Amino acid sequence: MTASPQVNGHPRPVPPVLGDWQPIQAAPTPNPAPEPDGDLVAQAQAEAIRAQAWADSEKQRLAAEAEKEAALQLAAAEADAIRVRAEEDARKQRLANDRAERKAAEEQAASDARIAEHQRRRDDADRAREHAARTDEEQQQSRADRADAVKKSSKRWRRVALGFYGLCAAVALPVQMNAFYDPTAKYLLIAPVFIEVIALVALVGAAAAVTAGRPHWHYRAVAWAGALTAASINIVHGLAEYDAATAFGTALASIAGPGMWDLHEHGRIRKRDGKLSRRERRAARKAAKAEAKRNAAEEARRAADQQAAEEAAEVERLRLINDRQREFPRVWAEAVRIGAALGKRPDDPAVWPRAYRNVEGCDPGESIESITARRKAEARVTAALTGTPVNTVSKVTNAQRADQMPRAQRGPARKPPKRQPGDTQRYVQAARNQAAIAARSTAKNARPNAN
Repeated sequence: MTASPQVNGHPRPVPPVLGDWQPIQAAPTPNPAPEPDGDLVAQAQAEAIRAQAWADSEKQRLAAEAEKEAALQLAAAEADAIRVRAEEDARKQRLANDRAERKAAEEQAASDARIAEHQRRRDDADRAREHAARTDEEQQQSRADRADAVKKSSKRWRRVALGFYGLCAAVALPVQMNAFYDPTAKYLLIAPVFIEVIALVALVGAAAAVTAGRPHWHYRAVAWAGALTAASINIVHGLAEYDAATAFGTALASIAGPGMWDLHEHGRIRKRDGKLSRRERRAARKAAKAEAKRNAAEEARRAADQQAAEEAAEVERLRLINDRQREFPRVWAEAVRIGAALGKRPDDPAVWPRAYRNVEGCDPGESIESITARRKAEARVTAALTGTPVNTVSKVTNAQRADQMPRAQRGPARKPPKRQPGDTQRYVQAARNQAAIAARSTAKNARPNAN
């Protein structure tokens, strides 16, 4: 509220100046009417009271406005801080969300990659199994086809050999039958047939022996004996009765039939016994030579590696000897002495540790300095863990100086306890004797000082 510039038609007096505040000057009224002195004093006092009240109210108003302004500024600052903090939190949350999203995307990508890799490996494994199964099936089919082809070829070869044997027998038999022909003894015509049948039966027995895995050489010997007998008859009678061509042709027929059959059985025997062909033996010898050459090269390489390792070990040993001689001269001298006594080198594993203990008093790698440093470090670690000063960590109470009786008084000026009979357990006699000896020795050593 503001004060009126006039009071009862008269101008209001100017209030005193408070601080920097300047009142608004009212326009002066011309020719003011004079009033009595008492009324002027009262009016002045009233005006002063009103001015003071107005100033107080104005001061309160300004203070309220300033407080309101400060509150508004504080609220605005708090709002700005809250907004900034909210924006920062939102930014952090957005970054966290972005990181979480990227991490989730990376994990998803990694999971997809693992799944794809697993699927690829499974597909590869399936393809490998299918390929292996197909290859195995093809190999089995190939072996089956080869076995069928071999079986068919063997059968065909067997039939051809039997047919050839029959043809040779038919060629050789007429000359042999002519040799045994006698009008008075026609039964002798069975003899050449008997000779050919002996060879045939012996060869069939040899085939059965080969199939059963039994010895076959005696069957083949009987067959060849029959064939050679028939050939001899053909040669002798053919040269006597016919010409040389007939004689040697029929003799060849007598040998060729059983010989061709024997070749068939010879192949079966080699297959049964697992004998290699000439090409296979040559390939085996070549492979053995290559293996021997490779083994020799490997052995030479191992020998070179071993020699290099031994040389490196010798160089390292010499370096270690030099280091020990330089760093531990007294220990090396002791090791030389012990090695001379034991007949070993000073750097021998049984000599050097012993010499080190004799000189340093501890195992190799340790020393008084290292042990002291380790104990100090352990004390520092204990002090750090327990919160105790390092200087008091290793202090322990001396059992010989501990009170055997409770103190009679507590505090800095406490009195020592007074011993009473039966307060503590009596010392053993040996301890009492030792205490008496110590007391006498102490008294004897202190007596010259007293004099």
